[in-house]
Amino acid sequence: MAVSRPAAAEKEFPWWLVAAGALAVGIAIFVATSDLYRQVISTISRGVLITVFVTVTGFAFASALGLLVALMALSKRALLRQTARFYVEIIRGVPVLVLLFWIAFAGVPAFVVGWNVLTAPLQEAGLIDALQVRDVSLLWRAVIALTIGYSAFIAEIFRAGIQSVDEGQIEAAQALGLSRFQRFRLIVMPQALRTILPPLGNDFVAMVKDSSLVSVLGVADITQMGKIYASGSFRFFETYSIVAYIYLLLTVSLSLALRALERRLRRSTAT
Repeated sequence: MAVSRPAAAEKEFPWWLVAAGALAVGIAIFVATSDLYRQVISTISRGVLITVFVTVTGFAFASALGLLVALMALSKRALLRQTARFYVEIIRGVPVLVLLFWIAFAGVPAFVVGWNVLTAPLQEAGLIDALQVRDVSLLWRAVIALTIGYSAFIAEIFRAGIQSVDEGQIEAAQALGLSRFQRFRLIVMPQALRTILPPLGNDFVAMVKDSSLVSVLGVADITQMGKIYASGSFRFFETYSIVAYIYLLLTVSLSLALRALERRLRRSTAT
C-alpha cells in the first residue's frame, strides 16, 4: 500500500533541523569567543523582553477581539454580521506599518480629544484629570496597533474553525437542554480548536516578526536596539546578523513547539 505524501513527509528524518541546529550552535560558539559579537548581543538582548511583551500582549488582545468579531460574524442578526464583515475587510486592507503610524499619530490623539470631551463634566468636578496624548506611551500604541491589525485575521480563523464543527452535534446538544454558552464551551470550542490551532500558531509566529515594526515608533525592541548600536558603532554587518539570529531562534523554536502540539492533538483525536 502506498504511503501518502504527508505521512511520508512526517516520517522523514529532519535533516534541515540538524543543519539549522548545527548552524545555531556554531554561531553561538563564534559569538561567545568574540569580544565584538558579545558586546553586540549584550546590547541587543536588552530589547528581547520588549519584543516578547509586545508579541504576547498584542496576540492575547488580538485573539480576544478576534473571537468577539468572529462571534459577531456568525450572529443571527444582520447588523452584527455586516459590522464584523466591515471591520475585517477594512482592517485587512491596511498594511500593519501604516496602521502603526495611524494609531500612534492619528488614532490615539483623536481618542484623547474625544475622551476629554466626554469626561469634561468629571474633569470640572475634579474627579479625574484631563488625558494627555503623552500619557499613552508609544509602547502601548504599538500594542494597540498590532492588536487591531491581527484581530481581523484571527477573526477569520475563529470563524472558519467554529463553522467546521458538525451542525448535528450542536443540534444534539441543544436537544439535551444545554444553553448557548454551554454548547459553545463544551461542544463547539474544543472541536474548533483542532482546526484553529495551526493557523493561529502561524499568526503568532508572524506577530513575532511583525513586532519588529514597532521600532519605527522608537520602541526599544530587538530591532530598535540593533539600529541604535549600529548607528553608533557603524558595525552594521555584525549588528544585523545578530538581530536576524535572535529572531530566527525565537521563530524556529516557536514553530517547532507548535508542530509538536499539533501532533499531540492529532494523536489525542485519533485515540
